[in-house]
Amino acid sequence: MFDSIKKRFSSAETEELTAHPAGKPDISREKSAELYEKAKTYFPGGVNSPVRAFKSVYGTPLFIQKGDGCHIWDADGNQFIDFCGSWGPLILGHNNAKVREKVTETMQNGMSFGAPTALENELAELILKHNKYIQKLRFVSSGTEAVMSAIRLARGYTKRDKILKFEGCYHGHVDSLLVKAGSGLVTFGETSSAGVPKSFADETIVVPLNDREALKLAFEEFKDQIAAIIIEPIPANNGLLLQEKEFLQYVREICTVNEALLIFDEVISGFRVGFEGAAGYYQIAPDIITYGKIIGGGLPVGAYGSSAEIMSNISPEGSVYQAGTLSGNPVAMSAGIAQLSELAKSGFYKDLNAKAEEFADSIQRYATAKNYKLKVFRIGSIFWFAFTDKPNIRRADEIDPASMEKFKVFHRELLNRGIYIGPSGYEVGFVSSAHTKIDLEKAKRTIFESLDFVFRNK
Repeated sequence: MFDSIKKRFSSAETEELTAHPAGKPDISREKSAELYEKAKTYFPGGVNSPVRAFKSVYGTPLFIQKGDGCHIWDADGNQFIDFCGSWGPLILGHNNAKVREKVTETMQNGMSFGAPTALENELAELILKHNKYIQKLRFVSSGTEAVMSAIRLARGYTKRDKILKFEGCYHGHVDSLLVKAGSGLVTFGETSSAGVPKSFADETIVVPLNDREALKLAFEEFKDQIAAIIIEPIPANNGLLLQEKEFLQYVREICTVNEALLIFDEVISGFRVGFEGAAGYYQIAPDIITYGKIIGGGLPVGAYGSSAEIMSNISPEGSVYQAGTLSGNPVAMSAGIAQLSELAKSGFYKDLNAKAEEFADSIQRYATAKNYKLKVFRIGSIFWFAFTDKPNIRRADEIDPASMEKFKVFHRELLNRGIYIGPSGYEVGFVSSAHTKIDLEKAKRTIFESLDFVFRNK
């Protein structure tokens, strides 16, 4: 997986817009291009996160100026219907009035204290009251920090060192998880980033997704050494690799039998497919769950949670150390309170998921009727366009790299027609409550036109 990530983020300079004929005149990117050239003098690759560099698609990155509802505007004044939503956390859309008002109210009193505030209690109570899978939690500042802390907690609790992960799942840029599979069915991980010591990778076992035999062999080979299995229960960082519930249940059972902990990385799926995330969706109880910035209305925040007994091992109560000056930051807490209060309302997810289902199904029906090699995979309000005729894709190695050429053209046509999706064919999209029926109908027509162009010029 990580080779594919590096390849699509670290290739040669982005191709010129004129590299291929477009079905629609190219939007102006003059100001964005100017800002990008200046940014390259400040930041590696001109960006502060690799995917933003547009290395997998045509043209220079778009510099976003503002967002409102389901729309964003770039520095050149181009308007788009947005299906990226800051990579998922903006489930209420951009600049939501209730979130904005709550944040503004909080900021009147200060933005950071490095000390407890009542807002932390309020957000924690809101989360725990509606989530039977965790009893206590700890706020941090990002999903990556949540995963890093969860791994340390699992090792401290079990007194074991090794972690098992799956090829095709991404868990942030944590050293011990920035690894790829070796040559065997069950192998130690191999570092996939410069700067990650081999000794770190040697504590990580990597097996294929959707492979029970590999899991069984791993626990036989490393008996009583595995502290935890970490998995995205809804893998959504390398395509949408939807797993069967039976496989996830098997993962739960093999952890229980071998006294290893099960960590659900719900940085994307948490509060997105339902208030209880994938754990609630599949009715499977992990031992530790990690969450990301959706719990802060899009502001920098994360959390990890577990039973009271396991969480009692965290400092200052226990011996597993973890700290952060901005953990529980009052501005992020207030945004989270406003957003999650909306999500907790009766019917919120039913309405949102029904909207996303109709949107995805309509596009699939159109593609099927036209005999286009396209599948729209969806769960809740998460969707993924895959240029394939496979009925299911459950592993990263089942994605055809050649299909990304079609995505490049598709992405460009969508931008030129006013639709913004993530700039990589491996990224998923998100429907928010701010997308109206009119917005989605317009988006569908635009997607139909873009698909027509892609397959007419294949």
